[in-house]
Amino acid sequence: MSEGSKRNSLAFGQVVIGPPGSGKTTYCQGMREFLSRLGRDVAVINLDPANEVLPYPCALDIAELITLPDVMESLKLGPNGGLIYCMEYLEANCDWLQEKLAAFKGHYCLFDCPGQVELYTHHSALKNVFAQLAKWNFRLAAVHLVDSHYCTDPGKFISVLCTSLCTMLHVELPHVNVLSKMDLMEQYGKLAFNLDYYTEVLDLSYLVDHLASDPFFRNYRRLNEKLVGVIEDYSLVSFLPLNVQDKESVRRVLQAVDKANGCSFGDHELRNLEALMSAAVGADFHFTSTLAVQEKYVQSQDKALEEEVMDL
Repeated sequence: MSEGSKRNSLAFGQVVIGPPGSGKTTYCQGMREFLSRLGRDVAVINLDPANEVLPYPCALDIAELITLPDVMESLKLGPNGGLIYCMEYLEANCDWLQEKLAAFKGHYCLFDCPGQVELYTHHSALKNVFAQLAKWNFRLAAVHLVDSHYCTDPGKFISVLCTSLCTMLHVELPHVNVLSKMDLMEQYGKLAFNLDYYTEVLDLSYLVDHLASDPFFRNYRRLNEKLVGVIEDYSLVSFLPLNVQDKESVRRVLQAVDKANGCSFGDHELRNLEALMSAAVGADFHFTSTLAVQEKYVQSQDKALEEEVMDL
């Protein structure tokens, strides 16, 4: 196959992963609508056998192959064991997936994946399915959603960092970590640091010091120091903030994903000077955009102090 023919046969897309409740299905719905407005042909593929109510038009549903309730009933498995069985069954029947995906040649694909964390940290079935997609000329990026309210709890945020790093190392795809539901974050508490501290994953020793003020975590300081040391040694984890109802926020995430899976460097983008310029923008742009998100959704420490003074 010539280089030009090979390029034309490529399909781009996203595998949307993350823990339960992080907003994967809502993200797929919002990203599908955004991409459609940009003029891209989009196909959303549901790979979650527990996802029975889909808010988006589903191009391909794993329910045609297997469903979690059927597995739980027939094999007497719980939801976790049943979900693992479903993914192993999908891996064993990848030819079914390949045949179904052939109908969406030329589409940008969004794969709505299950929410069981171990599927992305150590179980191999879904990872092997992603590897098969790569062999079928899919150029994918993993979009890992994490609920942004974890930033308000330092202990939970360290746990999120460890899970994100483990997922990146195990899944072995270009990776974009996303803090979802930014508009709801402060309903759960205030941030100890500015938002860019959490998105850029800056010096985590400050987070350990902050945890040390908690009587419970004070006895686990050495453990927390070792955990953040591992995260900092790899220097892989960072996040993009997202409110899926905010089109500018969605655009920034799409820009990062298109760079990760190579879509922004395709033939149709080479004719778009604006796309090339945006692809070349680096850390300064992301820092500025994070400040804009903070001003919109996160109350600054100075403003909070002013309001406390006014209340007095």
